[in-house]
Amino acid sequence: MGPLYLFELASSQARYLELRQSTIATNVANANTPGFRARDVEPFNKVLDGMPVRLATTSPSHMQLSAAETDTRATAKKDSWEVVHSGNSVSLEQEMIKGSDVNRDYSMNSAIVRSFHRMVLAGAKA
Repeated sequence: MGPLYLFELASSQARYLELRQSTIATNVANANTPGFRARDVEPFNKVLDGMPVRLATTSPSHMQLSAAETDTRATAKKDSWEVVHSGNSVSLEQEMIKGSDVNRDYSMNSAIVRSFHRMVLAGAKA
């Protein structure tokens, strides 16, 4: 079994989520600024593009998946829902959805790290 990089990956995602939340807060703060264009950061899965995750086959009866079936790179850039007369493209509804996405991703990240930590501690006690 090779080294486990889960904590490093979780830390990278936490930094990404912090940056994305800061960007969302800037968008909300400038919701009434004429000409302000809403911004967002690149999706986190671009970090994973350099190292695609492959499933381990430990039994001959396991299904074989092609690289295309395990690829996580498909993303689509979304534009703002509306641009008002002043040229501002911030949609508060869209920013709140992004904020809840960040909250959900952070909660999932924390839960995975907690579970992995408990598993490592249980292995160390045995």
